Amino acid sequence: MVAENRRARHDYEILDTLEAGLELRGTEVKSLRARQASLAGSYAEVENREAWLVDCHIAPYAAGNIHNHEPRRPRRLLLHRREIDRLAGRIQQRGFTVIPLKLYFKRGVAKVELAVARGKTHGDRRETLRRREADRDAVRAMREARRR
Repeated sequence: MVAENRRARHDYEILDTLEAGLELRGTEVKSLRARQASLAGSYAEVENREAWLVDCHIAPYAAGNIHNHEPRRPRRLLLHRREIDRLAGRIQQRGFTVIPLKLYFKRGVAKVELAVARGKTHGDRRETLRRREADRDAVRAMREARRR
């Protein structure tokens, strides 16, 4: 695991996930192996039938030279055509967005886990917290009942 978007599950309701490859430059890969990445505020968009990861920050490689990469450049997502078309259809629906959840290496290849999500309202977030607290209380009560 290189980076994780921990706020995503708090701010969004995750509806569907998929895995995509990333088109990277050499210094970006070296920087990712050093865990120098952040997914905060990043999202995916479809433009000209290509999927792009926008605003993902990969820090410049420390030992890089003049050919070092730009930290927040858009990066192409490697997906099959039908996956790109499905994402484009979901993005066009009102209220949906595609956000990255995790950035990791799988068999030496950089991958990103994308999620089709809908933004939560303030009330939705409070309801999630209430539900989580109720579940925690129920588990605690069952644990105490077993002890007796």
